[in-house]
Amino acid sequence: MSLGLLGKKLGMTRLFDQQAGTMIPVTVIDVSGNTALQVKTAEKDGYSAVQIGFDDQKEHRVSKPDLGRFKKAGSTPKRFIKEFRFGAGEAAPETHPGIELLSAGQWVDVIGTNKGKGFQGAVKRHGFGGLKMTHGSMMHRRTGAIGCRSTPGRVWKNQKMPGHMGDVKSTVQNLKVVAVRPEDGVILVSGAVPGAKGGYVTIRPAKKKSA
Repeated sequence: MSLGLLGKKLGMTRLFDQQAGTMIPVTVIDVSGNTALQVKTAEKDGYSAVQIGFDDQKEHRVSKPDLGRFKKAGSTPKRFIKEFRFGAGEAAPETHPGIELLSAGQWVDVIGTNKGKGFQGAVKRHGFGGLKMTHGSMMHRRTGAIGCRSTPGRVWKNQKMPGHMGDVKSTVQNLKVVAVRPEDGVILVSGAVPGAKGGYVTIRPAKKKSA
């Protein structure tokens, strides 16, 4: 994996392309303050990686071992911490370049936790078509049959059924960086990214698409 950025989703807005005459919906992501906390090597730790911290928090809200780790790195306590691993033979950087890591026109993948929607039925959760909506039917949005009395005589594992929906890790691939604004510490990414306003996200170079 290549080095990426940690950020916070601030919300959505739009930009206008004067040449094409089109409107581009974008998500504003705060990426200021990315700090390298620890560099891991294959010789010492068994793998090569760099640990990145984002978003300051008060000292009394972290444990003493974590506080010592932050002070050793010369950093303030961070809320959001992630590791970026590197392949064999790749050396992890000692410092993080910050917002300069990305440029306008680059393709990225954004990873976050999507919005929780509570307990939902199979129609909303899995896109079931539902049963008859005609007069007399009482099975409009119900699941329907999920098994059989004969062989195998049980409900298969992973059968799609009603249950908790959302609040899980989600990745949106191949989003374009429309603008980079170092003076504000934000980047503008085309389209929507997972999560609600204020949610933390990880931005990495796109795996399936190059610039």
